[in-house]
Amino acid sequence: MNTIRHSRPLLALCAGLLLATASAANAQVVGYNFRTGDAWVDTRLIEINDYGSRYREPFIDEMTGYYGAPRSLVTDLFGRRWSAGDIYYACAIAHILRLPCIDVVHEYERNPGQGWGAIAKRMGIKPGSSQFHALKNGFSRTYDRWGYPVAVDRNVHVDWSKHGPGKGKPANAGNGNGGGKSSRPAQGNGHAASDKGRGGEHGPPAQGGGGKGKGQGQGGKDKGNGQGKK
Repeated sequence: MNTIRHSRPLLALCAGLLLATASAANAQVVGYNFRTGDAWVDTRLIEINDYGSRYREPFIDEMTGYYGAPRSLVTDLFGRRWSAGDIYYACAIAHILRLPCIDVVHEYERNPGQGWGAIAKRMGIKPGSSQFHALKNGFSRTYDRWGYPVAVDRNVHVDWSKHGPGKGKPANAGNGNGGGKSSRPAQGNGHAASDKGRGGEHGPPAQGGGGKGKGQGQGGKDKGNGQGKK
């Protein structure tokens, strides 16, 4: 009996500590400040955090199929306690700069605590620049694929617990090791560009005026960056 009496306070203490830890973790996710320098982008990244925690596989498919991140890298970053928002923004920046996502990951990890605004600016993406606008437009395309179109700078909050993961799926998402092909819209008249390249990451969409374009992609079986055939 004495053993049982003494164990009860200990069990209550352990339960309290677990609840406190869980609450702190949730608060950290909800209140996390990405410090991109743009309130609209910060809000989207908070929502992407929520999306990635609820729908891990659709999130990974988005990163591999449209942003060219190797699946092994995305999975590893989750294992290293990167948030979905941080993973998304690292690979979105890499996509705009035509770099492997791991390059941006290394830059971020070399400068912990600086915030994404400082990282992006140091890498050449300045607030208000065409590249920064391209980043913001990328959010809209991702949300569209997830089943909830959002206009850039529109003051809106998306609750993914109500909207679900969306019906859109990346076209032929690769596995990050050169084992898949991607088909993405070319910037121009909206026709699809078929991409092929070397390595483990996809390059940005082709810049051609339509039809099919070929070029040197950043990675996995990629044809991006071509000027297109008319």
